[in-house]
Order: sequence, then C-alpha cells, then structure tokens
Amino acid sequence: MKGHVTAAAPAGSFFPDVRSIRANIGGWAQLSVVQYFVAEAAVIEAWAGPEPYSRATGYISDLGAVSCGVYEDRAVCSPLHWLMNASFVVQGLGLILGAVFLTAGLLCVAARPGAAARRFRAVADESLPTRVLTVPWILAVAIRILTGVAGGGTVLVGLVPEDLGSPWHFAGALMFFIGGGFALLLLGVLWFRQTPVSWFLTACGLLCIGALIVGGLTGMDVPQPGTLERLMGYPVTIGLAAAGLVIAQRVHTERKELRATQRLTRGHQ
Repeated sequence: MKGHVTAAAPAGSFFPDVRSIRANIGGWAQLSVVQYFVAEAAVIEAWAGPEPYSRATGYISDLGAVSCGVYEDRAVCSPLHWLMNASFVVQGLGLILGAVFLTAGLLCVAARPGAAARRFRAVADESLPTRVLTVPWILAVAIRILTGVAGGGTVLVGLVPEDLGSPWHFAGALMFFIGGGFALLLLGVLWFRQTPVSWFLTACGLLCIGALIVGGLTGMDVPQPGTLERLMGYPVTIGLAAAGLVIAQRVHTERKELRATQRLTRGHQ
C-alpha cells in the first residue's frame, strides 16, 4: 500500500494490524471520554444548592452527591446527580475498553505510519544470545495497565458517590488521577519524535501529577479547591481523549486506504 513499509519486519518485530475492528473500537472508546464535559455542564446548569455552583470552589464529586444537604461543610444539591455519575461510569468504561482493545503493538506504531513494532531485542549474556523486551514495548504495556486503572477508578467514583461515606470513592478518584497522569507521561515518552501531540500529552500528565502533589501537601485547603481538583482531572480526560483521536484517525486512514485498494483491485479484475 502506498506510503507503507512492505519489507519483512526484522527479528523481534512485527507490523500490528491497525485496520482491525478491535483497533477501531479501542480508539473511539478512548476518544469518547470527552462526553464528560457535556454531562458536567448540564449537571452544573441544574444545580439547586443555596449558592450557584462554581468550578473554582466546588468539588467535582459534589455534582454526583445523591442527597441534598451539608457535606463536609459544603451545601450540595445536584438534581442531575444520576447524569454525573452515569458520565463517570461511561468515561471509565471508555478507558477500560481502550486499555483492553488497544494492543501494545498498536500503541507503539499508532503515531508512526509504516513502522514495525519491536517486542524483543537481542542481547549477549555470557556469550549466549538472549531476547529481552524493548523499552517501547514495556512502556506500551504499562500505559495499557495505567489507563485501565484510571478507568476502573472513575467507574468507582460513579458507582460510589461521595455522600455514601465509602472510602472507595476517594480511592477511585486517586486511581483516576494517578493512573491517568502517569499513563499520559509514558505515552508522551513513547510517542516522542513521532508526533507533536507527545508534547501535549506530557504537559497534561505533568499538570495532573503536579496538581495532585499540591493537593496532597495542602490537603486541598486552598482558596480554589475546585480549580485545583480540575487541574488533576481535566488534563487526564483531555489528554487521553487526544491520544484516542490520534489512534482513531490513524485507524480510519488505514481502513480508508484499504477500502480504496480493494475497490481498485476489483476494478481491474
């Protein structure tokens, strides 16, 4: 196919199938996390607390609180809490699908058309050749695991709202922030020099982890805790959605070129 390497992959390498339905589902599933921002805007619009909801001072989890009342000295009342919690669950499932369907090989080459993914490299160990996993492959596997952790965390956040008094809500939020932040950092390293998006992903990861550290050191006792929490969460959602877009576009391009090639082949028969 035009613009792609046709030679056999070197030992330890292979060409992942970037045209598969699996890859298509994974890319679009990860991109789907942007629905969160639509849901959040709708839930904020319906807020019924004594004071208007502010993204600067209001915690994200307040939007998913099931009951109206005072929670940790904050007056909360979110009539569309079900929508917010459903959005958390859908966001988490999108990330889990991305982690499951986007293979390590695909992640290695998603931003590098025509390249082979290299799983092993040969090394000399006491005069005996052996094979070890390559750094890009290890990074890709770690990214999948961390993305799955982030997805599982936000599913927990949606299933266990903050006012139920369960520690699983806080644990789920940490899973999302930590897993998502480090997944973005590793993805930025994996795609370094392959796409300018790698810089954006790295910035998103650093912003998330940096805000998380500040939140941990201050106990969230800052003038604008809502802003600080969103500096933890928004970069994860935006960054992973951007990565999903890169992958979805690559898969779409490959599948489009394949269909064009098939039509051309049938036309010459």
